[in-house]
Order: sequence, then structure tokens, then C-alpha cells
Amino acid sequence: MTTKSTTSTTTTSATTPTKKKVRPRGERGPLASVGLHLTLLIASAVAILPPLWLLITSFKPKSEAFSTDVVKDFTLGNYSHVINDTEFLSWVANSLLVVGLTTVIGVFISATTGYAVSRFKFPGMRPLMWMLLITQMFPVAVLIVPLYNLLANLGLLNQPIGLVVTYLTIAVPFCAWMMKGYFDTIPVEIDEAGRVDGLNPFGTFWRLIVPLAKPGLAVTGFYSFITGWAEVAYASAFMTGEENLTLAGGLQTFVNQYTSDWGSLTASAVIVALPAAVIFGFVQRHLVSGLTAGATKS
Repeated sequence: MTTKSTTSTTTTSATTPTKKKVRPRGERGPLASVGLHLTLLIASAVAILPPLWLLITSFKPKSEAFSTDVVKDFTLGNYSHVINDTEFLSWVANSLLVVGLTTVIGVFISATTGYAVSRFKFPGMRPLMWMLLITQMFPVAVLIVPLYNLLANLGLLNQPIGLVVTYLTIAVPFCAWMMKGYFDTIPVEIDEAGRVDGLNPFGTFWRLIVPLAKPGLAVTGFYSFITGWAEVAYASAFMTGEENLTLAGGLQTFVNQYTSDWGSLTASAVIVALPAAVIFGFVQRHLVSGLTAGATKS
């Protein structure tokens, strides 16, 4: 009897299937982790190498611009030439004027438009929003000629205000849509409380809503700034004369069909990138919340 029982137990144990170890949901395997990290490393290299090459080249003599060496003869001559021997400082002043006006006016118009569409119902509201959306569908090349004719008729060619108006046509429609989505996430009860306290609609907007909308305003300001700071096509078409150019147009004078001054171009590009990096550093903590606001409704 003992022998039979032992044999039966052994047979049962042998036929019992072994349980496979189940990986927790969401946990990656070794191969998937290696693939993911390799992809991230390649993507990081692709993103970092161009600005790194730009920075390194700006410290090389002009004769070594395309040399594969890192920096054999370190020099600040490119920066000195750009600042002292060109109209670079005039370009900076022109760009700061245009970008400053574009940012301030663009943020104000976008915020007030987004708030009005979010809170009030008025005739023509839906066509207005569709018009703002449709203006984003036209490529820059299509709009250059009509905008050029319009600015020429108004006497705004080769004038900073002409570029400001042009950049507002780019920034305001997108930013107004974004601000509308952000204001939709702010409870209407706050507006009602302001009216109970005797505030008019603009007072409610300025005193109660604007302080709560800082992330959205930060994104709007950053987008308006980048629109004016980095735009090339309109700046080149509407502004002539080296003293009237903005940075985007001025940098093209270093490398064209007649000359190729890569040292000056790279040095200028590094200087131009610094303000954008500083502005991004200030607003980056608001960018994610500002861009994703309005994506879901509570």
C-alpha cells in the first residue's frame, strides 16, 4: 500500500503544470528596455549635435569652419566681428522692438478674445472662431503677396509696426483658441462672485481671472515671442536696408549667393539663441499645464 501511494503521489506531481511567472502589467522586458534607451540616446544625439556644432564652430577661425577638429585655435574673433563691424546691434534693437510689441499686444488680444468667447454668447461668435481657425490653414508663401500689397497701401513697408501687424496675424488666432480652452477650465462661479462684488466684466477678467490664467498666458507670451524672434520669410520680404533688418533677416546677409561667412553666422546664431533660452527657462514650468489645459473637461 505504501508503494502504491508513493507512486501515485509522484505521478500527480509530475503531471501538475508549472505556473509561468507573469510580468506585472506595464513592466518592460530587458529587450524592450534596451531598445527604448537606445532610441532615446539616438534621439538625444540628433537633438544635441546641431546646436553643439553651431557653438563649436563659432569659436573657430573662418578658415576652419568645416574642420572636423573640435577647436584647434580658439578665438572670439567671430563674436567681435559681428558686434563691432556689422549692423548686428541695430538688428537686435529692431527685433526687440518688434518682438516686445508683438508679445504684449498679442497676449492682450488673445486673452481678451479667448475670455469673451469662453464666457459670453454673442451673434457671430461661431463664425469668429472658425475664421480664427481657418487663418491657420494658409502657408506663409501664399500670404506674402497679399500682405505685402496691404502693407504697401498702408505705408507700413520697411516699418517695425508693419512686422508687428503681420506677426499678430500669425500669433493671435492660435493663442485665442488656446486661451479659450484654458478659460473654459476656470469655474464660472468666480465670474459670478466678481459681479456680486460690483465688478464689471473687464474688472472681473483683470482682477480675478488673469491671476488664475498665468500658465496659459505664459504659453501665449512664449509663442508670440518665438513668432517674432525666429520668423524669417516676412522679415526678409517686408524690410530692406541693413539698418532696418531684424535678426532673422540680418543673419541671411552672412551667407548668401555671393558670400559665405560661416563664422559670423554661427556666432550670431549663438547670440540670438540666448534670449529664447532665457525666456524658455522662465516659462517652462507653465508650458505643460498651459498647453494641456482644456484638453479634458471636468
